[in-house]
Amino acid sequence: MLDKSLSPTVAIIGGGPAGLMAAEVLSQAGVKVDLYDAMPSVGRKFLMAGKGGLNISHAEAFDKFLSRYAERRGVLKPILTNFPPEALCAWVKGLGFDTFVGSSGRVFPTEMKAAPLLRAWLHHLRSAGVRFHVRHQWLGWDDNGALRFATPNGEQHINADAVVLALGGGSWARLGSTGAWVDLLRQRGIETATLKPANCGFDVGWSEHFSSRFAGQPLKGISLSAEYKPRFVLQKGDLVITATGVEGGLIYNASALLRESCATTGSAVIHLDLLPDKELAVVIDKLSQPRGKDSMANHLRKRLAITGVKAGLLRELLPAEEFNNPEKLAKAIKALPIKLLAPRPIDEAISTAGGVTFEVMNEQLMLRDVVGVFCAGEMLDWEAPTGGYLLTACLASGRTAGEGVLTWLQKDRNENSKKY
Repeated sequence: MLDKSLSPTVAIIGGGPAGLMAAEVLSQAGVKVDLYDAMPSVGRKFLMAGKGGLNISHAEAFDKFLSRYAERRGVLKPILTNFPPEALCAWVKGLGFDTFVGSSGRVFPTEMKAAPLLRAWLHHLRSAGVRFHVRHQWLGWDDNGALRFATPNGEQHINADAVVLALGGGSWARLGSTGAWVDLLRQRGIETATLKPANCGFDVGWSEHFSSRFAGQPLKGISLSAEYKPRFVLQKGDLVITATGVEGGLIYNASALLRESCATTGSAVIHLDLLPDKELAVVIDKLSQPRGKDSMANHLRKRLAITGVKAGLLRELLPAEEFNNPEKLAKAIKALPIKLLAPRPIDEAISTAGGVTFEVMNEQLMLRDVVGVFCAGEMLDWEAPTGGYLLTACLASGRTAGEGVLTWLQKDRNENSKKY
């Protein structure tokens, strides 16, 4: 607990999970917290993410959990170790909600929805003294180091003892994550990696016939493989056909690899196994059986239970002559190549890669060249697949930033006299 006679005030900019978690850490320590958000209310993307069931984390072994953050595993390890999935579940319990582990290992609150959890959290924060200022759009700093905000009552300049930036990524701009902060930081000489779509769909360029018939339909129980050296992905699950291409869990899990392939080579190739539980030899044998007067559609249905969108996908992508060659058709069913042309626009992505690089921050997420300013959440340069990894890292980084502010405030003020 800080010495209350110092009466430090911290400004948190961004009312998503990272900003709210930083506010919790600071308010519990007796710090005066003012939280600013450009939208009319906080937690909008959090609410949207939990619309179909709030996946807060994942119950897999911690080493495997860490591996989901790929090349950022090393820098995120101490942050996630400080607030691992089990600590997150205990925190949810403290707000009055039990959690459970789904069949896929994903962790959910028993309420499933985000709204009850957010309401309880905001009540807890307000009770701790956190003051919320909505419709306050951050405009950077003035010449004296004060924070500039555009508000319904005109521009305001705010001074604070420390600042936590938790401004989100660049996807779902309508919910507040616009990425406008990138230019504001670059104007201060802060290095940021270009924001890119993550957990996103990809364009294929379907025919009008296929798109009109199958857009929105899921491909269930398949496996996807993709390679872009030195990385390789092989996973079983589902994806969804869209009007322009593909999206869904299998695509999201491989999106980093596929995005980089598109950026470097102009395209990416995935291979789908439409019958991952059947060996190639079995598929060849089934297709080699006489079909008599049956159409090819009926032959595929009777022998292999391939119907609907799976059958349509084969017709869309294979030359007609391959349907008369059981071996070639079987090989296509087991490894159907699909060329992806480009990722969908960043505003359609679930999350973004890129952002403030870890090299410009210390281990407590304070900017090295802008003393007293900390960063947290999706605006940092990391990415992860869906499955609870995004939310866990956002909350954990918010906690690290909040604790970093406390450590910094407790130091001799003479050591921190440089204006930010």
